[in-house]
Amino acid sequence: MQEASFSLSVGRNHSFEVPVTALYPVVTDINGIFRGKRLPAQSADKVFKGAMKLPASTLHVDVFGRDALESGLVLETGDRDGTVMPTGRGPLPLTWVDDEVSLLPCQMYLHEGGVSPIDSRAQLQATVARFAKAGLKPVCATELEFYLFDPHETTMQPPFVPGTASRMTAGSLYSVDLLEAFKGFTDDIYEACAAWDVPADAAISESGIGQFEVNLLHSDDAVKAADDAALFKFIVRGVARKHGLGATFMAKPYGEDAGNGFHVHASVLDEAGSNVFDNGTDLGSPALSSAVAGLLEAMRESTLIFAPHLNSFRRLREGTHAPTTASWGMDNRTAAVRIPAGPGAARRFEHRVSGADANPYLVLTSVLSAALSG
Repeated sequence: MQEASFSLSVGRNHSFEVPVTALYPVVTDINGIFRGKRLPAQSADKVFKGAMKLPASTLHVDVFGRDALESGLVLETGDRDGTVMPTGRGPLPLTWVDDEVSLLPCQMYLHEGGVSPIDSRAQLQATVARFAKAGLKPVCATELEFYLFDPHETTMQPPFVPGTASRMTAGSLYSVDLLEAFKGFTDDIYEACAAWDVPADAAISESGIGQFEVNLLHSDDAVKAADDAALFKFIVRGVARKHGLGATFMAKPYGEDAGNGFHVHASVLDEAGSNVFDNGTDLGSPALSSAVAGLLEAMRESTLIFAPHLNSFRRLREGTHAPTTASWGMDNRTAAVRIPAGPGAARRFEHRVSGADANPYLVLTSVLSAALSG
């Protein structure tokens, strides 16, 4: 099989040569799902030369991958092409497969020039630019919950505990035994995250049957933080397949079990690098209060971003940790916006509304825009 070598860029200061036999150039659709093509090595350079095309409508297919004909952006436009261009991060080797295949994150550009206005990554880039114009820089970290399941069944079933013939029958919050049982799976996740500069930190078992959560460390590049979240979801699904498992970020896989959330932690730095939310008190500065007010004001109109599907709303139920009102609280995990306890330098808010099924770029765009408006 023919092989090519490309310069690999996984972060600000990480670059080296990587051999590939095939390349997956992908854009992120409105649901946060990667869409693209597989290119053999001998054709892979076309994407770097601006010669790879995809229908511009690829960005707004529905969650099942079907054309959104009612959008008016498919048949009415002749389903015209857009140009796919790399974001500058990648190629990223799929460490969990046997062959030398890499993922190449891209964005969609118009023939007339400029990125597509419906490219969700571009929406976040525009929001970050608004912060920069005000002399500010958002710092973001995320938490993603997901379920592992048995993909061999026709209905959703919990997985078998590795090394046993027993199917999981109950969740076990913060169980180290359970983490150890799934050590092979989590080790492969950390390996892939390290290769892709995705800052995976603590992993925990959650209260749902087969449910886990992984925290991604903060970044002062909000676009990278969203990249990390989108890439992390792809990694988890790929590694799960390697281990004979399925993985889902569906908001509510089981009707009576815990839902999957996508929590966003954010603070804001001024031009001197100081946290504008810190004034030396537990309550934080007036800037933090204003940001929270902006979040609460925009929450109702932003709900379709945070809960984009019918299943998403099944997660937002009373009597669970998922919020059901536009509310805030000090170190209160039942509130929509939580102000975590901790040292003043780390003063921040945690936005807890979004489900893990939402588009990370659109979630961060909505959260940061609302905070800035406040």
